Amino acid sequence: MACLEVCKEQGKVKEDQGACTQDGTIDWHGRPAIRAKSGQWTAGIIILLNQGLATLAFFGVGVNLVLFLTRVLGQNNADAANNVSKWTGTVYIFSLVGAFLSDSYWGRYKTCAIFQVIFVIGLVSLSLSSYLFLVRPRGCGNQETPCGSHSGLEITLFYLSIYLVALGNGGYQPNIATFGADQFDEEDPEEGHSKVAFFSYFYLALNLGSLFSNTILGYFEDEGMWALGFWVSAGSALAALGLFLAGTTRYRHFKPSGNPLPRFCQVIVAATKKCSIDLPPDADDLYDVDGNDSSMNGNRKILHTNEFKFLDRAAYISTRDVDDQKKGIYSPWRLCPVTQVEEVKCILRLLPIWLCTIIYSVVFTQMASLFVEQGAAMTTTISNFRIPPASMSSFDILSVAIFIFLYRRVLDPLVGRIRKKDSRGLTELQRMGIGLVIAILAMVSAGIVECYRLKYASRDCTHCEGSSSLSIFWQVPQYAFIGASEVFMYVGQLEFFNAQTPDGLKSFGSALCMTSISLGNYVSSLLVTMVMKISTEDHMPGWIPGNLNKGHLDRFYFLLAGLTTIDLVVYIACATWYKCIKLEGKTAENDKQGSFKV
Repeated sequence: MACLEVCKEQGKVKEDQGACTQDGTIDWHGRPAIRAKSGQWTAGIIILLNQGLATLAFFGVGVNLVLFLTRVLGQNNADAANNVSKWTGTVYIFSLVGAFLSDSYWGRYKTCAIFQVIFVIGLVSLSLSSYLFLVRPRGCGNQETPCGSHSGLEITLFYLSIYLVALGNGGYQPNIATFGADQFDEEDPEEGHSKVAFFSYFYLALNLGSLFSNTILGYFEDEGMWALGFWVSAGSALAALGLFLAGTTRYRHFKPSGNPLPRFCQVIVAATKKCSIDLPPDADDLYDVDGNDSSMNGNRKILHTNEFKFLDRAAYISTRDVDDQKKGIYSPWRLCPVTQVEEVKCILRLLPIWLCTIIYSVVFTQMASLFVEQGAAMTTTISNFRIPPASMSSFDILSVAIFIFLYRRVLDPLVGRIRKKDSRGLTELQRMGIGLVIAILAMVSAGIVECYRLKYASRDCTHCEGSSSLSIFWQVPQYAFIGASEVFMYVGQLEFFNAQTPDGLKSFGSALCMTSISLGNYVSSLLVTMVMKISTEDHMPGWIPGNLNKGHLDRFYFLLAGLTTIDLVVYIACATWYKCIKLEGKTAENDKQGSFKV
């Protein structure tokens, strides 16, 4: 009602129109957001275009960074791969920094703007240093012409630039997805449906941006035109920033909720202090505050759930708490409201699901490493045209685009009609489970292709690129399977963590998706190291030797398929146990959704 009164005071709408959003969002001036004047697809499309341009800029650097290190800076393959892994991992670590600042202090708009400025500065610095110092003589850095040596200052400037790029993109990425979702009021049925669709289109925009980088920019950089490729990336990032700022007055915002770490610690400490107390059978006896007095900066209340009952002691009103209240004393380290306790429960419930996504990320990372090495050992020429093995990831991107369309327009409506009583279609957890199944098929497909590649390969080759007569296009199915699995896993994951985190931790939910990918890289590296150590005993070449024709890469793929199958079983158990968040005002919907069972 307060929102409606503000709207009436502004003379914008009639009382019966209910023109203010119901999810607590505010406009640029800090007033309750008016539905017709803010957010929705006008703001959503601006953010989608921003994401596409920013992704193009980021992958314009990342897609060929390992080649830049070897060809321009003269590093060996092992050092270059190690440096790229560190840089990639740093990007995802910075995502946690961006999410923390956004949820706690700055808000999503300010965080996105600041980190995009850092992103642009890093790209401009990289472009200038490449043009002025690094790519010397002109035209070097292709397959034929090596570049000269570089001073320590020039190398330092290069690393400073790419880590500014990592900081800018890492801090911006988890917030822009959540900020885009903020433009749709999930309390309104029509906007709630648009919010679900937004995540699919967001992931599509991400992939279309990377498609341009993987093909056009990748080609120019492979030919030695590094400075041109980096300048295009810098221009794209600058255009993304300008577009983002142009929509400033249209955006909807959530107020930051303050540092969540003290809130979490207060619940643990308060529950521990009352560990010997017997809880009342009725949750209504627990301490709570109404929506207007909530200490969560206007965020929606979370209703009580029965899991992790130990933590409910933090909301139990003891005799000492009553005495303190009479004296006007209140300590959050002794007594916490139910909403604060439920915040901690939400994160604890999410962790098992999140851990199950890491193995999927191990499968996903093979596309940028072993898939490329496998493709390089196959026939890569058609007539006189050579297909770069890394460009086969274009089939992954095309698969993402096709399956997003099929899911949104065919599968989801079909499932909704079959269910009748529940028109939501597949839940997020069900889609993530389907993503794991398709990932298993991708690894089985890659293993079968490798078996046939070895069958037609020359084992005694010195330089084994193209040593198998099997065409590289036999890799298309495994790339297509990975793309299809992304639509179900990563899009479902974005929706799930956004929907199931409290209002004050939405960016943290998106950061969980990115840290899953980061840990997938590290686990993949650890797994390869372990496999090589075990498989090279007794002076054997191992499963993944330098000459793949003497190894058994197929066994590694089948190992990943087996591990993903085990992960799927564990995931089904965790998803069946999971109970969704219950927000005030959405009780009926929560009861309808149940436990998100797979």
